[in-house]
Amino acid sequence: MKDQLRKLPFLFGVGGAAYYTAEMTCRGYSHWTMFVLGGICFVIIGLLEYRLRYSRSYTWLMTVSSIIITSLEFFTGLIVNRWLGLGVWDYSGQPFNLMGQVCLLFSVIWYFLSYAAIVLNNYLRCWFFHEEHPHVLAQKLQEISSRQTAATK
Repeated sequence: MKDQLRKLPFLFGVGGAAYYTAEMTCRGYSHWTMFVLGGICFVIIGLLEYRLRYSRSYTWLMTVSSIIITSLEFFTGLIVNRWLGLGVWDYSGQPFNLMGQVCLLFSVIWYFLSYAAIVLNNYLRCWFFHEEHPHVLAQKLQEISSRQTAATK
């Protein structure tokens, strides 16, 4: 329990900083709420992967992670952009957007970036909290994917 009290804030900070830095690099600006959103998403993705690491493939984890990130981005957008009127982002010019808060393009981007988040989360847990090494996880996930592929044939 004591480890969890240190681990979750640490992972929240890393995820928030990574998202904030990515926005600053790509868009030239960000907002503190994006740090919070990035931290929450990183923690949730890490917990999801940690709980289901031996029963699901990376493809499944990435798909669910993309759905989670897109959902959290939508609700954050409703609060930050619509309710508070801060105008942090607006996807209304993007095709397949929902109320200008999320769009298909970024859902696909979140799918691919979630792989990096899962891997980074695993390495951070190994390095700082002495959990199972990611190479062992990768081997076990490869075995799971092989079994799932064989079962569908």
